[in-house]
Amino acid sequence: MQPNEITEVLNRPLAQELLARDVTRMAYVAKDGTPRNIPIIFAWNGSEIVVCTPKNSPKLPALKQNPMVAFTIDTEAHPPKILLIRGRAELDYVDGIPDEYLQSTSTYDMSPEQRVEWEAEVRSLYRDGMVRVVVTPTWAKLIDFETTLPSAVEELIQQRAERQRG
Repeated sequence: MQPNEITEVLNRPLAQELLARDVTRMAYVAKDGTPRNIPIIFAWNGSEIVVCTPKNSPKLPALKQNPMVAFTIDTEAHPPKILLIRGRAELDYVDGIPDEYLQSTSTYDMSPEQRVEWEAEVRSLYRDGMVRVVVTPTWAKLIDFETTLPSAVEELIQQRAERQRG
C-alpha cells in the first residue's frame, strides 16, 4: 500500500473518529511464536500510533524479535465500524511518563482531585520510565459495512455478480 493511500484512508472522517478513541487491540507475535492480541490504550498523533508500556512488559522482547504489529479499533454497535492498521513497532525508552500516556488516559472519568492522585500513583509506579511503542502505519483499511466491506465479502459479491451476468 502506498503512503498516499494510507493517508487517504486515515484522513476519512470515520477513521479520524475511530483514531480519537482511547482503546485499541494490538496484535503481535510473542517470543514463543504464538499470536497475542491485547486491549491497550493508545494515542494517535496524526501520523503514528503510540502505545506506552512498562519497561518490564513481556511484549518488548517480542517486539524486538519481530516488530510487526496490527491494530483493530472498532465500535461496539452493529454494524461495527472497523479501522485496521498494520505497521512496524519502534521502541523508544523514555524517562518519566510520556505525554501520550497521559493523553490517552485523559478520558478516564475522574475528578480533578482524583486525577492528581492518579497521576502521582502513575509517576510513583513508573518511576524508572516507560517505553513508547511507536508505529507508523504501513497499511490501513476502514470497514463500515455500507461503503466498504471485508475483502473476502467484497470478493464474494463480485463473484456473485459475475455468476448473475453469465
